[in-house]
Amino acid sequence: MFNLFRMFLVSVTLIVQSESREQILKTNLKTILILIISIVIVSLLLFKNFFFKSTYLLKSFGELSVDPEIAFTNNKPTFLEFYAEWCEVCKEMAPQVSAFKNEYEKEINFVFLNVDNQKWSNYIQKFAVNGIPQVNLFDKKGSLISTFIGKQDEIKLRESFNNLEKEENPHEEIISAEFSTIQKNKNNVISPRTHG
Repeated sequence: MFNLFRMFLVSVTLIVQSESREQILKTNLKTILILIISIVIVSLLLFKNFFFKSTYLLKSFGELSVDPEIAFTNNKPTFLEFYAEWCEVCKEMAPQVSAFKNEYEKEINFVFLNVDNQKWSNYIQKFAVNGIPQVNLFDKKGSLISTFIGKQDEIKLRESFNNLEKEENPHEEIISAEFSTIQKNKNNVISPRTHG
């Protein structure tokens, strides 16, 4: 920044001293503009993980997911999250969910289902998903233990993870005020003329 300011001062001095002020001004403004654009581009490249981390994590959830059919039959508790890439609350929770996955993935199945993918519509209907993110926690027998809708507190989720091993768990539903309503995605609608 200091060099940029110094360059600016030199430019101003040259303009005052020169006979061809307009030409020097144009050249210096172009140089400053190129320098600023370069700084912005380099900053974005260096800090892209910081700026786009949540979006990247959310997009990677589908690739990191255990298949739901396997998850419900392998005798392990299951974390099932319904999400969408456009969901701001899902993006906010993505780093927390990713940290949980890294911590608990040996003991718990992590299943991530994108509500915009028609492939998961039977699960969306089965678990009455209206707001996202929706997290359903199941014990190792496949019984639904907890349903969380919207942005959740890390402590409450961790407490629920730790309670998955208990024999008796009454179902609890926790709804936060911060959630996204599922949007109809016309790209995924099957018409009689498509082969779905």
